[in-house]
Amino acid sequence: MLAKLKDVSTVAAQKALAVAKEKAQQARSNMPVKGAKSDQHIVALDIGTEYVKALIGKVQPDGGIEIVGMGRQHQALTDMQAGAIADIAGVVENCDKALNKAEQEAGVSVRQAIIGIAGELVKGTTTTVRVSRKDSAKQLDIQEMEKIIRLVQDRAEVRARQELTWELGGKEVPVRLVNSALVSLEIDGYPVTNPIGFQGKDVVVQLYTAFAPMIHIGALEKTASELDLDLIAVAAEPFAVSRAVIGDIPNQSLSAVLMDVGGGTTDIAVVNDGGVQGTKMFGIGGRAFTRAVERDLGVDFDQAEALKVGLSSSRVPTQKRPDIEKALEKTADVWISGIELALAEFDKLDHLPHRLFLCGGGSSLDMLMSRLEEASWYKSLPFTRKPSVHHIRPEQVVGIKDVTGKVNDHTFITAMGLLRVGLDTLQLDGSQGGGIREKLDRMLSI
Repeated sequence: MLAKLKDVSTVAAQKALAVAKEKAQQARSNMPVKGAKSDQHIVALDIGTEYVKALIGKVQPDGGIEIVGMGRQHQALTDMQAGAIADIAGVVENCDKALNKAEQEAGVSVRQAIIGIAGELVKGTTTTVRVSRKDSAKQLDIQEMEKIIRLVQDRAEVRARQELTWELGGKEVPVRLVNSALVSLEIDGYPVTNPIGFQGKDVVVQLYTAFAPMIHIGALEKTASELDLDLIAVAAEPFAVSRAVIGDIPNQSLSAVLMDVGGGTTDIAVVNDGGVQGTKMFGIGGRAFTRAVERDLGVDFDQAEALKVGLSSSRVPTQKRPDIEKALEKTADVWISGIELALAEFDKLDHLPHRLFLCGGGSSLDMLMSRLEEASWYKSLPFTRKPSVHHIRPEQVVGIKDVTGKVNDHTFITAMGLLRVGLDTLQLDGSQGGGIREKLDRMLSI
């Protein structure tokens, strides 16, 4: 009987996927395509726990992106779990609706897509490897650097597998590299930006890498396939947020802690002197606060969400405010503890950046900003002074301009960062390989 029930469930899921794919293809086939053939567009899909956001970007001659279409669709409670896809058919349908809204506004049908990946099992760390060269008088060339970078990536993958195996109680999970970026490079203690042509004995490479379980990546690839999209890249979302803020400014020296508070998770990236030192994620987001209100006040989820969101306005009756705040405060304490634990893992840094930048729908809750600004949580961590707390604004995102007027707050930063990673991918794929830096970047691209 159990086998029969599984078969029925599988057939139902396959039918749901088929229906979602047919709807997507029908909607896409009716979409007019405008603009010159030389116009290049990409779409960023931020598949969040609460909302799917689709941003269509038009690649500009100067190397930037112009956002020409935006779509957003609410997700059902069962579609996502802790930042990862739980119901592919449901997510495909939501992505299709968001994508259609964006395409209608942009007046184009887009095929090339970049999708973000999040969740507690996405592991992003900076790995340092020291390589002693046999012939210190020999000049470094591109082939030797490629071997060194592969060595760092291999070691990082082993570390990511070990962490996942430990967290899953000994169960081994296949993973795949989704993002890689050079943080720093030294030759005999001398920092260099381009190692080619240098001589030296010891080469020290710091490389940021993000790995994700194949089951999560497979779900995203299946979603893209059902939507008839060409998936050009999958990006760890905290890495995408850091790319949004860093951009392509030469000698960028930004140091900050970036936090993306979504519906299911909080994603943290620490950027030091323009390099991503690492990313951490834990499973507390906006839904955890809504669940607290739902549980303590005895209301359904939608009512709890309305009470939580309405707390910062006059829509909530005065007599209800103390009970709502009390319910939220319990979860806020746990959330703050999660941030402390996550930041404490960056123990290789002498000190943590004192600027905190937040984005994501979950960070709209005023209580979270207040806790970060007013509480003494930071005193146990290596901050040199009390952190300043701000939301990331769309106008702070480097090289991306919105012409729709709808991408207007911190909830769109992750999707904008995905566009940035997508542009990076296109630029690397389209380069002719003449420059050494381009060759190094292609080694790191996925």
